[in-house]
Amino acid sequence: MRPQGFENVATVLVDPAVLADFELDLMSRDLRVWLVHTAPTFPDPRRLAFQIRRTLLDHKNGAWAVAEDWTVVWVTFGESWLDGDEPLPWPAHAALWDKLAEYGGRVRYNLGLGGVPRLSVPRGLD
Repeated sequence: MRPQGFENVATVLVDPAVLADFELDLMSRDLRVWLVHTAPTFPDPRRLAFQIRRTLLDHKNGAWAVAEDWTVVWVTFGESWLDGDEPLPWPAHAALWDKLAEYGGRVRYNLGLGGVPRLSVPRGLD
């Protein structure tokens, strides 16, 4: 089990028309896509997703208006990118930004990573 704490995330608005393919594509690079509105770490993830979307759209003063109804996701880095407690290596950053750039007008994001409490895949009840 991973230790408690925070992990690096890129916050991305994704066109719902490409979301499924986007998620599979990133998974093939060991990049994990988390739908913010279903994030298990937060008590009201739907409200959080709404607030993040509004903040991103407002910050761009209308330039991202097309993304008003897009899905807010966090992209995290899988185990293959991590080296224990060492900082995330620059090749991981580059791989993420290069992959996002391939989606051109179907995603919106700012360069740079944020931090959220560790996200983990929900496990079935025993």
